[in-house]
Amino acid sequence: MTTPLKLTVITAGLGKPSTTRLLADRLAEATAAHLEENGREVTTRVIELRELAGDIAQHLVTGFPGPALRDALDATTGADGIIAVTPVFNASYSGLFKSYADLLEADQLAGRPVLVGATGGSARHSLVLDHAMRPLFGYLRTVTVPTGVYAASEDWGGGTDPLVDRLPERIRRAGRELAALMAGAPGAGAGGPAPASAPVGEREVIPFAEQLAALRPQR
Repeated sequence: MTTPLKLTVITAGLGKPSTTRLLADRLAEATAAHLEENGREVTTRVIELRELAGDIAQHLVTGFPGPALRDALDATTGADGIIAVTPVFNASYSGLFKSYADLLEADQLAGRPVLVGATGGSARHSLVLDHAMRPLFGYLRTVTVPTGVYAASEDWGGGTDPLVDRLPERIRRAGRELAALMAGAPGAGAGGPAPASAPVGEREVIPFAEQLAALRPQR
């Protein structure tokens, strides 16, 4: 029996309800749907950073995480795939989001597939994905999927489905890319260390061309 894959969703939205959480949920649903279509079971854990703000600040000062924060960090480092979504403040990720990232050591997420997303009031802030979030996760040595998803205010509307314009397609494409990397990762579902941290002689190496082929859009 195949062990279920572990998907951890990190959302740094400050409001309740939050468009950041809404985008994170849609990305998680898209990823899970693609995995299930390919016969892979997935369990999803959502981490609301606003609920951990006090614990994060305390940990930065004392170096000791409380039980709730320790559980969140374990869920992050033990995931087979990660979705990270932040609101944009002053053309970058939020301070709360960065503070949580500061608690992670570079090697803890090495080789882990990550989908990045962001929300903001204007489409002008969409470059935050490439100018801030990708470099951050590059430092953490993760594998960031090609499609990042930014949702501006105009991407959300009324009616029964709040998603309009091309946002649904971007979400589906990003979810498909993350699902492909999660399903193809050596040791996926084992809940152990990231593949890149295993001894070289024990790692299964997937050719880069094969990984790219798995990410091609379906026609």
